[in-house]
Amino acid sequence: MLLSSHDRIALLMHEGTQNPGGKTGLAILRYSKLPIAAVIDYACAGAELSALTGIQRSVPIVNSVEAALDYQPTVLLIGIAPSGGLLPEPWLKEIEVGLKAGLNLVNGLHHPLSQIPAFEQLLQENQWIWDVRQEPPGLSVGTGQAATLSCKRVLSVGTDMSVGKMSTNLELHNACLSRGLRSKVIATGQTNLMLGDDGVALDAVRVDFASGAVEQQVMRHGPNHEILFIEGQGSMFNPASTATLPLLRGSQPTHLILVHRAGQTHIRNFPQVKIPSLQFVVDFYQTVAAAGGAFREPKVVGIALNTGHLSQTEADAAIAAAKDETQLPCTDVIRYGAEPLIKPILES
Repeated sequence: MLLSSHDRIALLMHEGTQNPGGKTGLAILRYSKLPIAAVIDYACAGAELSALTGIQRSVPIVNSVEAALDYQPTVLLIGIAPSGGLLPEPWLKEIEVGLKAGLNLVNGLHHPLSQIPAFEQLLQENQWIWDVRQEPPGLSVGTGQAATLSCKRVLSVGTDMSVGKMSTNLELHNACLSRGLRSKVIATGQTNLMLGDDGVALDAVRVDFASGAVEQQVMRHGPNHEILFIEGQGSMFNPASTATLPLLRGSQPTHLILVHRAGQTHIRNFPQVKIPSLQFVVDFYQTVAAAGGAFREPKVVGIALNTGHLSQTEADAAIAAAKDETQLPCTDVIRYGAEPLIKPILES
């Protein structure tokens, strides 16, 4: 983690303030304890952030990195993930402007920007580029030893990618901290790592070592905490996702929280792939986690429903329907808080 308490962040968010491609930047806005100097999004420049996103944070939205420099940032953080993972050439020019101005750069994309010679040549003394998605050294294969820990281990699992697993984890963690519990988040994605939580960028790890990478983090922090919240990744129902199984095996969870976007019936990027009923998904994840008794059998103890696209009346109806179908506690942790999901975790 290269960010410090003295940093002021400018978020590069072109076209991402109001669409799923900007989920990294939106999470930084919602959860980062560091000052956010400006949001850079030419599509929304001059608009009010809270009106666009519902995030109650006073941050100006400007149209360029050059304009953001007026707000004295120290770091340019890429808060968008364009389709294909590469930034368009005009946006790379924006990064060049920031580097020339002396800003450090935080990059969560798959493509490492520190390896671009033109960027490397711009770096001054003590100026850095942090490519977050890197495989850490010293990894080994998973062994299942996390099952020996006495702490609770809560893993968020999803019906699809980008449905709110990280936000659910953070809200649950904060609720435990407010109770005075020794709680810890294990980050497994670039955004959560940018927020300062310990962990590993799981999608940068070779598949043979993925469960071992998760296990390493859980074994490091489990003995000193009462409860670990392991950030979920991907979905067993998404054909492009490979992260969920290593998370199940590496963390050996004691509890599962299912995260779902209300009303979603098919995988977002693969509309030919149907999402089964919530009850089927609950049963499926429990079955896969236990593997016929090879591992302990964690239970799905609650449903975190993403209702951000619904009115309050619609959200309440969707939450009630999920409760009725699964007979499990259900809430939207952003809209209503995590309290209904904390109780079954702490009581079992």
